[in-house]
Amino acid sequence: MHEPQRYDLWSAGAAYERYMGRWSRRVAEQFVAWLDADEGLRWLDVGCGAGGLTAVVAARCRPRTVVGVDRSENFVAHARASASPHAHFVVADAMALPVRDETCDAVVSGLVLNFLPSPAAAVARMARATRPGGMVAAYVWDYAEGMGFLRRFWDAAIAVDPAAATLDEGRRFPVCRPEALRAVWSGAGLEDVSVVPVEVPTVFTDFADLWDPFLTAQGPAPGYVAALDPGDRERVRDALSATVPPQADGSVALTALAWAVRGRRPDPSRPTARRHVG
Repeated sequence: MHEPQRYDLWSAGAAYERYMGRWSRRVAEQFVAWLDADEGLRWLDVGCGAGGLTAVVAARCRPRTVVGVDRSENFVAHARASASPHAHFVVADAMALPVRDETCDAVVSGLVLNFLPSPAAAVARMARATRPGGMVAAYVWDYAEGMGFLRRFWDAAIAVDPAAATLDEGRRFPVCRPEALRAVWSGAGLEDVSVVPVEVPTVFTDFADLWDPFLTAQGPAPGYVAALDPGDRERVRDALSATVPPQADGSVALTALAWAVRGRRPDPSRPTARRHVG
């Protein structure tokens, strides 16, 4: 029996960029555009990883400040290396944010909620860090259905090794669908809650471009691949290859779906506060 948490390693910024960062940055662009936030805000990016979302906020939103926090020193170092002058990074745990309550205008998180011990507790902490009337927002991959190359990977892995089903992010991570996200945001006392899909193309130059990042040991699927013996690794590779026929030019064209959610901390001074589900 596989132990899921054993494979949840996120620490190497460059390896993450090759595996997931190149796609997550595209989601971050659409996410920030959807937020349509004012200029001059104080932003906090929780679980900033390699700094993709932080960089988009710094580039598009003209923030007063934007701080990214992540518990991985390697990720923070990677983010700092390419950061704009407006972005700052701190090594800290998402479950113990290094900010006082009600000090941020916008608290965001990209693709990290399902890897935290308690997504609900994390969002509640994010809400406490937000000023009344401020925004709390995040996005997560639709591991269950819409994250194309991961969905195909786990289906192939389970066909070769049925025990791999215990590692499948679509089964492990319930907060990857719109209903669950709405419930977490509402449970944190946030209002005007809205959830929207964000889909991006994931076009690989060839099958090797899709497969090789699974050899980086960054995250559940690559961690699982790294732990396989060479024979089983090749069998999973062949099973995956059979499910992703190439285009005429050899490329592999898939899509990745994420869900974005936002809400606002109630503001007692706003008499028309309301709840909205979208």
